[in-house]
Amino acid sequence: MDCIDNNHQKLVNKVSGVLVVDKPVGMTSHDVVQFIRKGTRINRAGHTGTLDPRASGVLVVLVGPAVRLSEFVAATDKRYQAVLKFGQTTSTFDTEGEITSRRPVDISYEELEEALRGFIGEVEQVPPVYSALKVNGKRAYELAREGKEVEMEPRTITVHNLELLDWDPPEAVIDIQCSSGTYVRSLASDLGEVLESGATLVGLRRTKNGQFGLRDAVSLRRLEEAFQNGDWYKYLIPAAEALSDWHTITLSVPQIDEVTHGHRIPAEPDLEPGLMARAISEDGELIALMEYDPETTEWQPRKVFSN
Repeated sequence: MDCIDNNHQKLVNKVSGVLVVDKPVGMTSHDVVQFIRKGTRINRAGHTGTLDPRASGVLVVLVGPAVRLSEFVAATDKRYQAVLKFGQTTSTFDTEGEITSRRPVDISYEELEEALRGFIGEVEQVPPVYSALKVNGKRAYELAREGKEVEMEPRTITVHNLELLDWDPPEAVIDIQCSSGTYVRSLASDLGEVLESGATLVGLRRTKNGQFGLRDAVSLRRLEEAFQNGDWYKYLIPAAEALSDWHTITLSVPQIDEVTHGHRIPAEPDLEPGLMARAISEDGELIALMEYDPETTEWQPRKVFSN
């Protein structure tokens, strides 16, 4: 029996791919990762962008060797549907904190749309004090809870689009397409200040993370059933799909051997210097991440996933 279990574990350890989960409200992103580690019996797993416990939606979890893609998937754009309540502010910019002010709401649909347009593009954003960002080696929210003054450094984010889906005062539903690192809570707070009413984030659902949307996501209930039935692999998306918008190189069998041993291969000329590409086999398996070297007109392996 031990021999069978060991052989099964060896096979499981070779599994590599993506599980896209529709995270429910109430669970932390870490809780979801732990759930997947237990169900798959694969310890090597991690998410690519934290969703707060009160938020739901797309959480991308990389499994097996695919975790090495984390820095690239985490940096991809995100899309959210947010519910904002105008007329009040809180210490955390969401419903977790204490109410710090109340103001009247006298905002027209047109005024709200105009204010939203002012946040499209590259903007400076100050992250919430109650966030997991580290300040002097400690989580900002830990310092804030200790009553200490916390100064958050502004960062440049990109908001690609803001669309007002519904305005039923004092609440608005907004579709947000933005760069990684954007705090929707801060966006809500800043928008409220521009409109001189204050605003609080009362609901958040991530609808897209990079290449993956809600239609790719599986609920934890269905995933749990699949774990019990032993057919959870049907939800596993090939690792290469996580970077499907990258430049793609399809390798021949001899080229796969070269790349997996760290050797360069010829590239077409006149590509953008430093261009990154995914190198896949003819079967679509992710073999490596490559970087274009214009001086030698070659592809240099940067991360190899098959050897």
